[in-house]
Amino acid sequence: MAGGLAAEIAACRLCAGRFAATATAHEPRPVVWFEPGARLLVAGQAPGLRVHRAGRPFADASGMRLRHWLGLDEATFYDRSRVAIVPMAFCFPGYDARGADLPPPPLCARTWHARVMEALAGLRLVVAVGGAAQRWHLGARGGVTETVRGWRGYLPRAIPLPHPSWRNTAWLARNPWFEAELLPELRARVRAVLEAAG
Repeated sequence: MAGGLAAEIAACRLCAGRFAATATAHEPRPVVWFEPGARLLVAGQAPGLRVHRAGRPFADASGMRLRHWLGLDEATFYDRSRVAIVPMAFCFPGYDARGADLPPPPLCARTWHARVMEALAGLRLVVAVGGAAQRWHLGARGGVTETVRGWRGYLPRAIPLPHPSWRNTAWLARNPWFEAELLPELRARVRAVLEAAG
């Protein structure tokens, strides 16, 4: 059952040694946010430091932008019975010696992802945020821009998005089709999925 699975993930310490060796030298803190009845999946990369501290996914400026993209208020976005938020790694991976984000450890997805997806059998739409999620959920082989530009080819099951980080503001300016064409379709499909979930 998903409740037991969520507790298993929350107790996971497989990467304790890996995280202790990072520049942040932090302990694992899996951020687990799903229930079996969810109809919408937000599939991300990995929690950042603010999310690690808060214990809640997208509890940062990126989350504000993502909710705007989806057309969701905070209460709906965090309603686990409707929206599952499942990153490719449940813990903050840490920073390297230069202060750059480390990638999601593949061990996390290998250990947990198939079981989580099995528990979320009622999903109607996958929003795949970033390259790691797009490779796993969509089988994407190109870069993020190429994948997001081809978003219509993943309908109706999924929609790929770039990461909503404010670092991507220049990307948005270079790709005006994203806000003009993709976002209206995304919001309409998210609304339809969540209304259908009753």
